[in-house]
Amino acid sequence: MEILCENPALMFSAVKLKISDSITSLNRVHNSNLYMGSSAVKFLEIVQNPLKFRLFLLSKLPSAFFSGVKIRYADESKAVVTIPYKWFSTNPFKSTYFACLSMAAEMSTGVLAMAFTYEQKPSISMLVIKTEAVYMKKATGITTFTCEDGPMLKQTINEAMASGKGTSFAARSVGRDKDGATVAEFTITWSFKAKAESDLKI
Repeated sequence: MEILCENPALMFSAVKLKISDSITSLNRVHNSNLYMGSSAVKFLEIVQNPLKFRLFLLSKLPSAFFSGVKIRYADESKAVVTIPYKWFSTNPFKSTYFACLSMAAEMSTGVLAMAFTYEQKPSISMLVIKTEAVYMKKATGITTFTCEDGPMLKQTINEAMASGKGTSFAARSVGRDKDGATVAEFTITWSFKAKAESDLKI
């Protein structure tokens, strides 16, 4: 059965409006990605400045400051964080305390997430909702944690911005000693949600 449109002009206008809306939506996503890229680079430059990062830790994360946590490398795909075995991070068994290892592992995932939420409009709230860990051997020296989940974190945050709903991602971080042997593996689950305008006004 053939259906004829009684008003071709009206039909054309509706199709044109739909196409226009789709293009606007695509442009919004494209511009958001461009802005996210520039703001992420800016944030990563800040955290890789030794003085600025140490001041940040001292004021916001003093336990990480005194434990000797350091960001060795960070780009939009990967972050590398180290923690040494020393008096402040030791346990009774002469190795790095598990909570200090967890702190470094979390930072290797969190610095990537923070890069993609930095200066976003609307702002994005982020929170750790789950931590899982497997310990393979004692950490008796410098432990280097590496997270390579930058692209997936970016995608998850983009989804939170586009939908306005909460999203989550389980980021993996592997800690190794100076010989490359695995000390511990962590899975840090982050949740993200774009703040509503009403929340920003409070």
